[in-house]
Amino acid sequence: MKIVPRENRETPAGDALFIEAIALVEQAGPLEDAQAMRTAAAARNDSESRIAARARALGARIGLQETLDRARSLAPWVALGLVALVALAGLTLAGTVVGERRINVMVALASLLGVHIVTLFLWLVGLALPATAFQFSFGGLWLFLTARVAGGRTGQAPVLVRAASRLLARARLLPWALGFVSHAIWTLSFTVVMASVLFALAFRNYTLTWESTILEPAFFVRWVQMLGALPGLLGFPVPDAATVLGSTPAGGAGAAQRTWALWLAGCIVCYGLLPRALLTLGCGMVLRARKSSIRADTATPAYRKLVARFDAMAPSHVVDADPGAPAVTAPHGLAAGQTTNARLVIGFELPADWPWPPESMAALETAGFVVLRIDGSAIQRQRVLDQLAQARPRVVLVACHASASPDRGTARFLRDAAALAGECRIWLATRDGDADGVQRWRTWLADTGLATLQASDDLATVMLAEPQGRAAA
Repeated sequence: MKIVPRENRETPAGDALFIEAIALVEQAGPLEDAQAMRTAAAARNDSESRIAARARALGARIGLQETLDRARSLAPWVALGLVALVALAGLTLAGTVVGERRINVMVALASLLGVHIVTLFLWLVGLALPATAFQFSFGGLWLFLTARVAGGRTGQAPVLVRAASRLLARARLLPWALGFVSHAIWTLSFTVVMASVLFALAFRNYTLTWESTILEPAFFVRWVQMLGALPGLLGFPVPDAATVLGSTPAGGAGAAQRTWALWLAGCIVCYGLLPRALLTLGCGMVLRARKSSIRADTATPAYRKLVARFDAMAPSHVVDADPGAPAVTAPHGLAAGQTTNARLVIGFELPADWPWPPESMAALETAGFVVLRIDGSAIQRQRVLDQLAQARPRVVLVACHASASPDRGTARFLRDAAALAGECRIWLATRDGDADGVQRWRTWLADTGLATLQASDDLATVMLAEPQGRAAA
């Protein structure tokens, strides 16, 4: 059977499902998400939407979206299979589909309503119990079977099931969600049973009786009257004492059989079909009213880490400005006679997920360049400055993140580096051509007295330009 994916409509509950599923997948180790992060950061404004977009992009890549589409297409068929199973089991136990012409009404009623009453009682009790109490309901069975046929034992379907269960349990909706499925299955099953029973009683001749070895006839009279009270309010006939006492294997026929048949049908409707139909409606109303509570858990460390990563990628402005500081003079480097032929390239406070050196600079070390990287800590800055003081390079190239926010510490390092080399150049490294960031840096260099430092986002410009001559000290 060909599975046609449904339209991928983004909803808060759907976003939460993908966020939770990706979080479960990443418990075994983080996924490579550089492209997903960039796409989400460019397309969305708030952190929650960005995290959802990242989760959907990763989910599509690892097969979560495909598995979810397949599960949505197969779920109704799994539910119908359970409906057929429940209906067939009840009818078989009641003796209406195996060719039996004599039916014990009490046994038939117990067969058709027994499991239903037990599971209904467990569901009512389970509303106050932990979520694990519902894994053995028809709703839990439907969820398990749908996952198996949609993704198998080792696919992504188990991850989606765990994610959905955790979201519903966190929102205190798991019993209502699984109850909705379970009650719907029972409702359809009782509809099938009623149609089958009425069809069989209408076109075949059955003898409905009761019999017992140890129970008194008065017991059956009382029970028939009690069970018939509610169906009687809906217009179903209730056998009187004479009809009950006359409907034994040794006697009873004619109009009494019609009364028994309608009484049996009335009991199935009032104690089976109607309660399940009303509970299906009630569970659906609860789910609809409280579906907004199905949201991702924003208190987890993983969620907060993603928020911080997106904040770091957001366009930034110059921070730590000091508008009241006096004007500073341009830095002066070493004279030509004071430098050596050493060449240094320094990656300064670049993002952690950026490879260094990049592919465009992969041959630098082979060509004799000393390639360094610092994260901006005071210890690393001092260590690099010590190396500059020993090497006295003719040119030092400092690679800075154009989207980052320069501050007084950045200015201090650039000024110290320029003083220890013949010439200091700045490569404003970007991923997607951040023109605003490049202009922001140039404005900042001019404001801090560093405009004499050559800065460009074109690596070839700052790498291949001829060193400027300097007078002897």
